[in-house]
Amino acid sequence: MHAGAAVAVAVLPSSWPWALATVAGNHLFNAAQALAPAGQLLGPALARLPLSLETRNLVALTFDDGPDPDITPRVLDALDQAGARATFFCIGERVLRHPQLTREILVRGHAVENHSHTHSPLAGFWGPGRWQRDIADAQRAISDATGVEPVFFRPPFGVRTPLLEPALAALGVHCAMWSSRAFDTLSDDAEDVLRRLQPSVRAGSIVLLHDGIALLRRCGSRVVLDVLPRLLQALAHRGLRSIDLRSAIAD
Repeated sequence: MHAGAAVAVAVLPSSWPWALATVAGNHLFNAAQALAPAGQLLGPALARLPLSLETRNLVALTFDDGPDPDITPRVLDALDQAGARATFFCIGERVLRHPQLTREILVRGHAVENHSHTHSPLAGFWGPGRWQRDIADAQRAISDATGVEPVFFRPPFGVRTPLLEPALAALGVHCAMWSSRAFDTLSDDAEDVLRRLQPSVRAGSIVLLHDGIALLRRCGSRVVLDVLPRLLQALAHRGLRSIDLRSAIAD
């Protein structure tokens, strides 16, 4: 699109308003798709569990931005007490710092998947080569720590671009997004988080929470530790059970 606009302006300078509008429109379209977790136009993305699991009253709890030595063990304890399974999308650099904790996630019956190596806020501007290197670094870090290579990738901040899917395809990794999110990085009020989250959680939902660095704000609480036990209790009351995404694919 950029090259076409540049050629058009070079051949016919007066066409610059149309060329600029076309490029701007293309960027706006991609930005809108990047902010739509269930959107498929930027590449296939798992945003809900398959219908076969939905009919069995299953959901998938997922946790981003860990592992964190303070929060993750307590999240694991809460999941154990409820007999729930979850998926932890881990940052490669944090896995390198906490390999034993990463292994513990797996040993306790959960899945460890790829949430990039650096969790860079600039990832939305990367080309496919940079995407592939970062994802591959996280794949290697997680595989070295756990002995199991991730099959899912969740982009930092959930931001996808047209250049992400070629990198994922080259590595044989699948994009996993969500259908329900807690916004637990924006609020320290468990009541507020639950009020926003619970109406959207139903059979087949993939739920986004955080157990990692995003929660460690200097003046904030670890709200997920207050939210998770109450959410698990609400799920049990409604007859819903959480599984990890890897089990969903195996099923």
